[in-house]
Amino acid sequence: MRLEKRYSNLFEPFKIGKLEIKNRFVMAPMGPGGLSTPDGAFNEKGIEYYVERAKGGTGLIITGICYVENEIEKKAMPTMPCPTLNPVSFIKTASQMTERVHAYDSKIFLQLTAGFGRVAIPAILRGEAVAPSPIENFWNPKIMCRELTTEEVETIVKKFAEAAVIAKMSGFDGVEIHAVHEGYLLDQFTIALFNKRTDKYGGDLMGRLRFPIEIVQAIKKACGDDFPVSLRYSVKSYIKGIRQGGLAEEEFTELGRDIDEGLEAAKILEEAGYDAFNADAGTYDSWYWNHPPMYQKKGLYLPLTEKLKKVVNVPVLVAGRMEDPELASSALEEGKADAIVIGRGLLADPQLPNKIKSGKVDDIRPCLGCHDGCMGRIAQVKPLCCAVNPQVGREAEYGVKPAEKTKNVMVIGGGVAGMEAARICASRGHKVSLYEKGDTLGGVLLAAGVPDFKKDDIRLVHWYEKQLKDLKVDVHLNTEVTKELVDEINPDVVVVATGSTPKQLNIPGIERTLQATDVLLGKKKVGDKVVVIGGGLVGCELALWLAKQGKKVIIVEILKDILSAGMPIPHMNSEMLKDLLKFYNVEIRTNTSIAAVNDTGAVVKTETGEEIIAADSVIMAIGYDPDNRLYKQIAPYKAETYLLGDARKVQNIMNAIWDAYEVARNI
Repeated sequence: MRLEKRYSNLFEPFKIGKLEIKNRFVMAPMGPGGLSTPDGAFNEKGIEYYVERAKGGTGLIITGICYVENEIEKKAMPTMPCPTLNPVSFIKTASQMTERVHAYDSKIFLQLTAGFGRVAIPAILRGEAVAPSPIENFWNPKIMCRELTTEEVETIVKKFAEAAVIAKMSGFDGVEIHAVHEGYLLDQFTIALFNKRTDKYGGDLMGRLRFPIEIVQAIKKACGDDFPVSLRYSVKSYIKGIRQGGLAEEEFTELGRDIDEGLEAAKILEEAGYDAFNADAGTYDSWYWNHPPMYQKKGLYLPLTEKLKKVVNVPVLVAGRMEDPELASSALEEGKADAIVIGRGLLADPQLPNKIKSGKVDDIRPCLGCHDGCMGRIAQVKPLCCAVNPQVGREAEYGVKPAEKTKNVMVIGGGVAGMEAARICASRGHKVSLYEKGDTLGGVLLAAGVPDFKKDDIRLVHWYEKQLKDLKVDVHLNTEVTKELVDEINPDVVVVATGSTPKQLNIPGIERTLQATDVLLGKKKVGDKVVVIGGGLVGCELALWLAKQGKKVIIVEILKDILSAGMPIPHMNSEMLKDLLKFYNVEIRTNTSIAAVNDTGAVVKTETGEEIIAADSVIMAIGYDPDNRLYKQIAPYKAETYLLGDARKVQNIMNAIWDAYEVARNI
């Protein structure tokens, strides 16, 4: 197959400074948790991780952040690479990486950071928290950040130049400065809300921009004017309040950098010497702008970069859920950006550019916008990975190899765990049959993907359907498997992925309630006044979906807060979902339990007694129990039987895929 004409502009070369890049695809910088050595160099996992994206056709790769120093803002090592910590070790490993990346005609920039400042997670610090001015730590208000001295800021500037020289010696094609973006230390200096300094690094806009200006000037002096320096840049902060972001749907007073200042600052920074703007929006206070979850629209930064393009002459790179080739191509055609930055999309599928180029768009494994495998894991001090691609961050050691002996594998259940197990087993050469009692594959994803903000769940189902078809997996729909059928077929291996069943409550009037999945799938109609029982992820997303349809929705949650039970939900996801529920006037009743349901609504118990919440419909969203009945019948009599997905333990999509991948790659 060949490149579709309408996507051809994605494969036109462009330049940053004098450096030519083969296409318009740029790998976004993402925190490289677990990819460095104790002395601040890249480890083998880190090298393989970046080389894999070069193999996939990405034109420019930008690494995750690297510290330029570790004495002023002292971090526990190793958390990220640091060129200046042990330059010899860094050059030895980084040069191997850049040489291999260049073999695929890709370019690579090293991203350098001034540090975290007020947004440093306290656990990663081994010294005082620092900031432009005395201000409380974002994560722990009890920690007061110390103001950096003028001399310390000047030292950090020198360290940027030193790190850039080491990067150039290591074969990097340029560096990116992290960042007048996301509210990190450098950005804190540029925002008046956080910078109350009276020295040369404070005051008016020019004073607040002096730190990033001196950085680019020092690097250009040390490495030459032709050495490209890009800037990770948030055009607008979207700060509604300290630790409070502003939604696109609402009007609010911007407390950070507004559009006008963002455009004015960009002109000043271009004049100072920056060769490109890697543009987005947001800060930690509005984290769902920097790390957009599924609730954000795709291409959310395009209205901002369209304005940025009009005031600067250097390339503007745009991120923000841009992995859809139609959206990406249109952004270039309409002059809203010069290159397309993709982060999580290249985790989900490192071959994304090559697949677009070869006309295999339907084979691109979709990113779900869930953050569970990437930012969610990094926040838990776990290695970077991906919910739908378990190989991320362990590319060389955790791949799939052909089976030594071909086996007949029977997979029972066509949800995500069953589909992944069937896919991996078939790709290894096993003969695979998949049985699903329903009339289509997808399991709980079919319901989960109904809301407008969860369409990528359905895309994942379609992707699996195509992969299984291409791999010639024998799929049997409308077939409920019994122990007798298993005995009759007598496969070598049985994989049981029979999913889960909704939890049931023994309360008066339970028969009057609806199940969340039935509502989402359109099997049950819902009235205008709705009570959702359960404030977990399913309940909250259901409530948002109904509220966006104009229904009056009340969530009843037995715990003291919503989204607090079950699997951990990444911070940016939970914060945006809570803000959206508030914006769409969803009422939340916590410390409240359901006691009964009658013809007027829901009877609930609170700390002060019982009350009735009037409702046309009461929907149960209190979780699920594993359905492992068939497994218990089969396992004692079939030596090689595996239990996967929700049938083993009700968790999330990531855990279902990861369990299936682990088992299937070893069958």
